[in-house]
Amino acid sequence: MDIHFHKYQGTGNDFVILDNRTGAYDSLSGKQVLHLCDRKFGIGADGLLLMNTAAGYDFGMTYFNADGKPGSMCGNGGRCLVKFAFHMGVHKYTYRFTASDGIHEAEIDNHNIIRLKMNDVSRVEQHHHHFILNTGSPHFVKFVSDIENVDVVETGRDIRNNKPYAAEGINVNFVEQIGPDSIFVRTYERGVEDETLSCGTGVTAAALIAAHNPRGFNRVEVKTPGGFLSVEFTKISETDFENIWLCGPAEMVFEGKINMKW
Repeated sequence: MDIHFHKYQGTGNDFVILDNRTGAYDSLSGKQVLHLCDRKFGIGADGLLLMNTAAGYDFGMTYFNADGKPGSMCGNGGRCLVKFAFHMGVHKYTYRFTASDGIHEAEIDNHNIIRLKMNDVSRVEQHHHHFILNTGSPHFVKFVSDIENVDVVETGRDIRNNKPYAAEGINVNFVEQIGPDSIFVRTYERGVEDETLSCGTGVTAAALIAAHNPRGFNRVEVKTPGGFLSVEFTKISETDFENIWLCGPAEMVFEGKINMKW
């Protein structure tokens, strides 16, 4: 089977994208997804996205982790898929699409920044040294100093495989405050089982915890190893956040065909 693919990246978080509006890839197996995402024997990516038809919406998004398993919401993936839809001729002022965690809206502004509306957050668990919250995917957020020297892979893997989280997995974010309204985030992602250059839902989770205004509008600038994002939101309380927008670039890297012989 020949697969026509596109490769996109959002601040270094990269994805194989397949146009599945005809249903051509409905039978794609986890083993095939794993192969396509393999950086040595396949195309190479942090995950795979299908753009599907969705009645009443501009498209539907299905996300697979790099390990071939179905994933939860992917913020950078969602932004990349909006840009892909634009390149495929779907031109809207406001995009509306379905994903694993519900309905999302998105916009492409005049500076080619993709703004993706995330779901409201109404629960934050505060522990002694970290926070737990779900921004479409579950996240562990820990503030650190000297983030450049944190062993994200080893420490993140230990936390992700710790007893409370091992079964479902959790994404682990290390965050350093670098300004009054700016942070640096590094993330160990489940499903990839490695540090990624950026994680959209992780950046969102970290930004909510780092809110500089105790109530009302916040905009947090976020540095990641792969580039810069921002998160805009309204803070209602320490555990309630609304009107959350993840903002940043997304670009096509290349397109091509790959033959799946099995």
